[in-house]
Amino acid sequence: MKVVKGGTVSGLLRDVPIPPMFRARQTFPRERIEPEQIPAAVWGELSKPEFDEKIQPGMKIAITAGSRGIRNVDVITKAIVDYVKGKKADPFIVPAMGSHGGATAEGQTELLESFGITEEAMGCPVKSSMEVVELGYSELGRRVVLDKNAYESDGIIISCRLKPHNAFRGTHESGPCKMMTVGLGKQVGASIVHSDGMGRIGRNIPTMAKVVLEKAPILFAIPCIENAYDETCRIEAILPENILDREAQLLKYAFANMPSLLVGEADVLVVDQIGKNFSGTGVDPNITGTFSTEYASGGLKVQRTCFLNLSQESHGNALGCGLASAITKKIFDDMDIEKMYPNCLTSTVLSSARIPCVVATDREAIQLCIKTCNGIDGRPVRMVRIPNSLHIGRIMLSEAYYEDVKAGKYPGLEALDEPRDMEFDAGGNLTEPIV
Repeated sequence: MKVVKGGTVSGLLRDVPIPPMFRARQTFPRERIEPEQIPAAVWGELSKPEFDEKIQPGMKIAITAGSRGIRNVDVITKAIVDYVKGKKADPFIVPAMGSHGGATAEGQTELLESFGITEEAMGCPVKSSMEVVELGYSELGRRVVLDKNAYESDGIIISCRLKPHNAFRGTHESGPCKMMTVGLGKQVGASIVHSDGMGRIGRNIPTMAKVVLEKAPILFAIPCIENAYDETCRIEAILPENILDREAQLLKYAFANMPSLLVGEADVLVVDQIGKNFSGTGVDPNITGTFSTEYASGGLKVQRTCFLNLSQESHGNALGCGLASAITKKIFDDMDIEKMYPNCLTSTVLSSARIPCVVATDREAIQLCIKTCNGIDGRPVRMVRIPNSLHIGRIMLSEAYYEDVKAGKYPGLEALDEPRDMEFDAGGNLTEPIV
């Protein structure tokens, strides 16, 4: 694609004013487990008799690790590995990430390495394969498969994060059941789970998980939950016979601990960085309001959104860029279609992989969004800028919000400085971070 800085598009956007912005702090409930306390928290759960007795000397035990940017995932995984080794069993790690990593064993190993999960760091093998075995069929007639290495182990520990999904609603969204069916299902299983579309995935996941629980050697699940600051706030082990019920209960707790953009509405949202380490769709639509399907809703009510940079941790997977009104040439140039398209081919959701308007610079991406807003009618532009969708404790807001924030209209939101023009370099890109 030819994107020209200084061409016709640049000319049309040159005089679009960008409003002065001020920094603001959002405050949310902050129950958390400090990183140094995580190993003790994990061991505290696993040492309970009902879990401890499931791990016997000499057992070959598979421990799952996913592709999401889970805070402290390396610490959590290592703590589980160490506990298993302490019981004189033989742990190994299995990438449980469906079609992520380009739907290849090598790509999935690479993703784990980017999270600090390596054989050397964990002290046990990482067995990455896309090969699956068939377990049977769900009550809805869906074929259920499982990672071959995990299935052939003596026991599987489901380690994952439990949180609301970004494209559908159900009793079971992102958590142990999804890890068993989509994650451990690899590309084949993930494709089956998604085959009926996002309108039915909320039924497919728990009914297919029942088959996994009946046919596979699941020892227990140990999901973590994060608070509004992307910090670990809860770790709880769950026996297999309780997973379906307990996961549904914990999902309500996870919803209650989600952050939000407290202003509620905006004309323009600027996201400094997107990536798979922040959300499966680059940004979490539960925060940004940029949903890829009609089966979930919430987040910021916003008219235009622009994304400025792609994280290195995404390895070129810019899935989610299709949810923006505009992206920069930087993101477009970083895209790796071989990493992006396996996800949407598996999920059957194409909107996330579409290419929006591509412009040369950060400044032009912001200006394009402002210029194409409808219904502003001369009033000041309400603009929100966030670093990414996981870390929104510090944000920037345009001066249109300033007096209301100072007056306490938005509980939990406070101004940290006064509105001033954002700084751009000679190339038209932002030079100052939010924090």
